[in-house]
Amino acid sequence: MDCLTPEQRRLCMAAIHARGTRPEMTVMRWLWARGFRYRLSHPRLPGRPDLVLRKYRACIFVNGCFWHGHEACRQFRMPRTNADFWRRKIERNKERDKEVQRQLALMGWHCITVWECELKPQKREATLEALELTLHRLYLHDHAAPRLYDAPEADAPLMAAEPLSPP
Repeated sequence: MDCLTPEQRRLCMAAIHARGTRPEMTVMRWLWARGFRYRLSHPRLPGRPDLVLRKYRACIFVNGCFWHGHEACRQFRMPRTNADFWRRKIERNKERDKEVQRQLALMGWHCITVWECELKPQKREATLEALELTLHRLYLHDHAAPRLYDAPEADAPLMAAEPLSPP
């Protein structure tokens, strides 16, 4: 049973924005402070990625765990109220995410997904350092031998920034 009235729930849901979220701002500030330059929501690319780094041929998607159905995440819990609607909506979002990343990969773009839960204070530093390392590796790799990025399989899970390897 929902603890809010339908009007309260409508107001809460209407207050949620798609752009300029706290997780996006965290990633944007980190990248900018380290000299990475990007474009926001590039209109010519499929799915309008949150951040586009042309120099690295990389698209960064900063996904909310609830809206994109982050599996095995404490922040993702299927609502009990209107469950069929939410299950269909979140499944459509996940399918759209995979299709957009497949299209971008076929165009030669590297797709990086950063999850909201990975930007919580206890994991934030490690996640953002891994993102920075991933971008540097992409730059070095693409300038050594440019090639098209392999498209992920349709049922493959979305990939986040790779973790730092131990020294």
